[in-house]
Amino acid sequence: MSAALFQGDGHATAKTYLWMHPIYGATALGLEFLHDRLRFLPRPLRALAYTAVIFGAEFATGWLLRKALGRCPWDYEKQGWNVSGLIRLDYAPFWYAAGLLFEPAREALLRVTSEALRQTPEYRHAVEAGSVSPPPRPPAVSTEQNAGETAENFLRAEEAEHKAAS
Repeated sequence: MSAALFQGDGHATAKTYLWMHPIYGATALGLEFLHDRLRFLPRPLRALAYTAVIFGAEFATGWLLRKALGRCPWDYEKQGWNVSGLIRLDYAPFWYAAGLLFEPAREALLRVTSEALRQTPEYRHAVEAGSVSPPPRPPAVSTEQNAGETAENFLRAEEAEHKAAS
């Protein structure tokens, strides 16, 4: 965004490190794991826990990269309130906001992917054949439960399609 906003780059050219893909992926899995275990807490407290996970992942992976490669791709030594140059505590409000947005974004993605699975020919054929019953429509079940049931039904539909073809 800074290239587009501050440097006038209409293409919004960005650069990143290949290391960031597994780091972001592992952090997202950590947030997902944490979400399931902290469901009983109020959302602002869960967002605080997500902030801690994000900081922990950034610090740990930065430290590991420094040990393995001799340097960390990000270096905050001369910026903000940093801890060992690996994390910036002044980013806490932004990570907290990301933590607050994590669950609504997750719910929206679950709804979209569930509906996408329901639109596949395999799923529709299996429902028509009666080998799979469609999951109940919201609000009967949570988005998470609906997504899980849709995925299971999709796998059953795919299996039924393969059996019918052979």
